[in-house]
Amino acid sequence: MRAATGTEPKAATLTREDRGYRYAFAAMASPCEVRIDSPDADIAAQAGAAAEAEAVRIERKYSRYRPDSAVTRINVAAGAEIKVDDETADLIDFAAACFAEANGLFDITSGVLRRVWRFDGSDRIPMAGDIAAIRELVGWSKALWRRPVLKLAPGMEIDLGGLGKEYAVDCALARARAATAAPVLVNFGGDLRVSGPRADGAAWKVGIASVQKEGTAAGLIDLAEGALATSGDANRYLLKDGVRYSHILDPRSGWPVKDPPRSVTVAAATCIEAGSLATFAMLQGVRAEAFLKREAVRSWCIR
Repeated sequence: MRAATGTEPKAATLTREDRGYRYAFAAMASPCEVRIDSPDADIAAQAGAAAEAEAVRIERKYSRYRPDSAVTRINVAAGAEIKVDDETADLIDFAAACFAEANGLFDITSGVLRRVWRFDGSDRIPMAGDIAAIRELVGWSKALWRRPVLKLAPGMEIDLGGLGKEYAVDCALARARAATAAPVLVNFGGDLRVSGPRADGAAWKVGIASVQKEGTAAGLIDLAEGALATSGDANRYLLKDGVRYSHILDPRSGWPVKDPPRSVTVAAATCIEAGSLATFAMLQGVRAEAFLKREAVRSWCIR
């Protein structure tokens, strides 16, 4: 999960729309919204607030930037064994399965590479020796995971940012659905899930973000069930001697993946599943489209 901005979050807003209400707030350094297809403002407010509370809870629990988070507790253990709760264990189990399925390309220990890579649009490429040194701290296979106990080598860390927002979407939708039977869409920074079709049976209209102009859509798709998640590198990169270095890093080498798409959007039953598949595709680089075809998932790839 990304760092907070350091400013006080704005209060949530509830806005009447043609077909219900939009509840908007900020969390996980992202604009968040809950769309409730109901004319009842009180019901909409309750559903939105329930989703917001869940987003805040998950951010507090799993942000690596918070000194009291479950992730920080693991990362400062300095080689000691840490026993985690069931929710955290489920996330680690999912991450371990992703590591195996992606042949090591998806690795929650790779976040330490940010110590040498700064994707700020400049031309500052780290030294090969610095990358090799930090690579010694990367590798889920080096971790000892026997649920519910995790042990990392001193200096290693985990980062659940590659799963956290999508997991929060799934959890927030469940909380909103407990508050209302009305159709609901939960959207956290472009990763979203719907409870089902709209009240009249129609699909929700969802935009795929453009990589050319921020705030615009590259296209609209219909979503009547399930979730969408997008992985991309439109805003984080380095550029040196005409070569664009994506922020999508191969944890096995410590270097950016070669020729990844600008963005990949995947539809799946849950947001965490959609997000992991979109990330897998980005990590395939030039082979992203072939990977998505093999997976036989509904997807959109932009280069």
